[in-house]
Amino acid sequence: MIRHLFAELALTLRILFRQPGFWIPTVLFPAMLYAFFGANSGGGTWAANAMASFAVYAVLGVGFFQFGVSVAQDRASPFATWQRSLPGSAMPQWIARILAAVIFVTIAVALVIALAHVMTDVDLPARAWIRLATVCLMATVTATMMGIALGSVASARTAVPLAYLGGLWVPPMAMPATIHAISTWTPTRAMGELAWAAIEGRAWTPQDLGLLATWTLAATAMTGLTRLPRRRGLSA
Repeated sequence: MIRHLFAELALTLRILFRQPGFWIPTVLFPAMLYAFFGANSGGGTWAANAMASFAVYAVLGVGFFQFGVSVAQDRASPFATWQRSLPGSAMPQWIARILAAVIFVTIAVALVIALAHVMTDVDLPARAWIRLATVCLMATVTATMMGIALGSVASARTAVPLAYLGGLWVPPMAMPATIHAISTWTPTRAMGELAWAAIEGRAWTPQDLGLLATWTLAATAMTGLTRLPRRRGLSA
């Protein structure tokens, strides 16, 4: 199992790193948006909130968009078709994708935080940084599983609308009433609320944690991981 997992992770990373035109823009885009918009949101709490919002967007962009698109591409890949025919569980392949997402998310979020230090007066205690990192890790699992689930049936190009609905680009209090009501049920809103609570020193609410867990389980169910069917070997 462990050897299989490391083999899947090495294969996933090799494929992604051989496509710099695909992953480099995905990693850089959140930092670029933050430099143009988030860094100009003001100082103090506003600057910290903007940094947290774009950190979550970096997670969403990498986990949901990058890995969702890669899964959608795999559906037409002869290699992926052959891989699915091999005996064994599909779990190592999905876990490997999540671990690969964590690596790319770390780079993307680090770029946003670095720009926040250079361009704003963000200054948080160590506990806030640890809590923000924890939120990003939890959100990576959710976003990646959602990307895998959506990529299994369609394209994953809905990261931008999800970012808006979650209040990552427009503060929730500035949203129209209808959009705000819808927003409270989206996974990105839960990610954002948890991130904002982390940097403001507030406790995480059971509602936000439960909503994130619900979306994660729903996406996992769509991928078929709850059943973990074994692949049948090719007949001779």
